[in-house]
Amino acid sequence: MRHILFIVTFILFASTALGQQQDSINATLAADTLSQEVTVQNDSLNVAAVPLDSLVVDTTTFDRTISTLDTDACSRDTVVAELPDSVYKARLQALPFVIEMPYNSVVRAFILRYVKRSPKQLARIQRKAEYYFPLFYDVLGRHNLPYELCYLPVIESALNPQAHSHAGAAGLWQFMPSTGRLYGLEVNSLVDERMDPIKSTEAACLFLKSLYNMFGDWNLAIAAYNCGPGNVNKAIHRADGKRDFWSIYPFLPRETRGYLPIFIAAAYSINYADLHGICPEAIEMTMETDTIQTDVRQHLLQVSEILGIELDELRRLNPQYAKDIIPGGKTYSLCLPAERVTDYIDQQEIILAYRADELINNRRAEIDLAQKTNLNGGYSINGVTYYKIKNGDTLGAIAQKFHVTVKQIKAWNGLKSDNIRAGATLKIGK
Repeated sequence: MRHILFIVTFILFASTALGQQQDSINATLAADTLSQEVTVQNDSLNVAAVPLDSLVVDTTTFDRTISTLDTDACSRDTVVAELPDSVYKARLQALPFVIEMPYNSVVRAFILRYVKRSPKQLARIQRKAEYYFPLFYDVLGRHNLPYELCYLPVIESALNPQAHSHAGAAGLWQFMPSTGRLYGLEVNSLVDERMDPIKSTEAACLFLKSLYNMFGDWNLAIAAYNCGPGNVNKAIHRADGKRDFWSIYPFLPRETRGYLPIFIAAAYSINYADLHGICPEAIEMTMETDTIQTDVRQHLLQVSEILGIELDELRRLNPQYAKDIIPGGKTYSLCLPAERVTDYIDQQEIILAYRADELINNRRAEIDLAQKTNLNGGYSINGVTYYKIKNGDTLGAIAQKFHVTVKQIKAWNGLKSDNIRAGATLKIGK
């Protein structure tokens, strides 16, 4: 199996339907190559015709997503020859997958949008997949799940671990904060493990397992990942209990009808991109990485400047640290280029001390509360007294009251003369 890679820059709007357990970016892509009526079918299935307007959604999200993909690495245009249906069908059936990959006119329309209309974007995500897919395979393998589920984050985020939806979903797998926490991800101001490639993939595997156990069918589980199990159960009920994606197809939310066809088309596109002449140019990415565990608070800039690693590269490898700070206090992961791990270990003390007061020790751990003084109208905080001037007060009298000099009071308050005004506040230093 050639795990070349795929693209789905077609990100769908976050689903908020009843029963939804995860809002995700949804991109259904306008199927303008379809006829006015589309018959969904495979070798054993012939579903009633579905009107075109039920398949088409606003492509604003899709357009915005592909605009973020750098295609400079691909310098040539791609000319895609029209192929007979039998070729697409045979190629899909040849893929060594557990999850069913049927072919029909809807799948064909999405394949052409990948390989014909967005070849440079497909090439870009193919290169990103060379980094992320092996990571997905490791986690999917540990959970004994089909490896082809690795195409879901392509649909969800275009393989961008820092992707955010307008509804608040984030990361490669597009978890909402509540769903992320439900599956063990830490989400707060400093750490957002929805954007941690490994931990978010672990959470996605748990979520997908629960969906498969619920429906006993991967196509239905994938549909539920998009629209929530409540909507899938509703469609099953409306389809007189049929438990097959293509049988309940007309009763699913509009964006979900396109979700599985996009999944199938993405699998085709990344595995057969070379046969469509997709641009082969590579992009520069750190491919060999290693992860160390640390419980010490530190800033990515400390690591960057001491080890000479670009800060943007560290951010790409560690997207879960929203403010570039590893909080410490418990064990966190730090992903580094593999050849720099030994350097980090050898220079850890230097790294942790570098600009520490500026970057990580600048938060006050304790603040004294203001305390009233024995003198009427005064209070003190952190050893500094603040005195509210009363009618009849003079600098000399105030200085004598606090056992300081007039010159000191004027210096502490930036006074040019001895004139003071009742109601104003003077600062009396330590």
